[in-house]
Amino acid sequence: MTPRNPGLRSIVALGEPMIEFNQARADAPDQYLRGFGGDTSNMAIAAARLVGGAGRVGYVTRVGDDAFGRMLLDLWRAEGVDTGGVVADGQAPTGVYFVTHGAHGHEFSYLRAGSAASRMNVDTLPADVLRAATILHVSGISQAISATACDAVFAAIAIAEASGARISYDPNLRPKLWPLARARATIMATIAQCDWFLPSLDEAKTLSGQDDADAIIDWCHALGAPVVALKRGRDGVVVSDGHRIETIRGHGVDCVDATGAGDCFDGAFAARSLAGDSPFDAARYANAAAALATTGFGAVAPLPRDAAVRALLAAG
Repeated sequence: MTPRNPGLRSIVALGEPMIEFNQARADAPDQYLRGFGGDTSNMAIAAARLVGGAGRVGYVTRVGDDAFGRMLLDLWRAEGVDTGGVVADGQAPTGVYFVTHGAHGHEFSYLRAGSAASRMNVDTLPADVLRAATILHVSGISQAISATACDAVFAAIAIAEASGARISYDPNLRPKLWPLARARATIMATIAQCDWFLPSLDEAKTLSGQDDADAIIDWCHALGAPVVALKRGRDGVVVSDGHRIETIRGHGVDCVDATGAGDCFDGAFAARSLAGDSPFDAARYANAAAALATTGFGAVAPLPRDAAVRALLAAG
């Protein structure tokens, strides 16, 4: 796929960035490593590392006009993510979350109420950035953090689609953020507007009421999703375009922290879709990238480069 706007960004993500504090050592439970997170920010960085070339990935959000907001801006610039769609809000803070690890996996604690990102709204969307997108990626978290942010997601989809963009959507269901009935209704409405629907198996079960992967995929297509990539963690991914279904197995890696692996999948899927891959080839690549993202701590640090992904694919 040749970018429609040469020299401008081709993948744009919209959503909520956050500062991460990760409990990285079981033997030192009171020590946390500062990092970066936020599902769509992770996705944008993953895509930027994989497409190559500054300015081909952009981000739309609001951060606090504070030290954490400046850290995020420095991060995106260092990673080659265009920040023309980022606003520094002097009236609200940058969101923060903590990750703890235990016998049942990782657990998240958030300080995000009233964050700058939650103040996104339709009137302040950077329409020029959205019109420059070949692919727009949005998520259910962006819709859950506030009513105005939810409206902004739908408005951004309309702006980008009007200019010919494809829409990538990860529901990233977070029951703590909104009632399930409202989440289901909003997510179902968004599925009807997306080109690529990228749920995890667990959240798809909750949303659809189905347990079987085939039944879940049928439910997604019935709602209007042309392509579904059902992410199953270490078990890989099931991909369907409505005519063909393919199960792509997982990769055996030394997993230490799964934080951000699904976001990495989304960024890698968009990167390869931008390059012209079929949904099946894009998902195969993204599946390997997501596996590599679990081999280090934090959401951003272990996001892989193209050479590492291709090496894992070549290793079988």
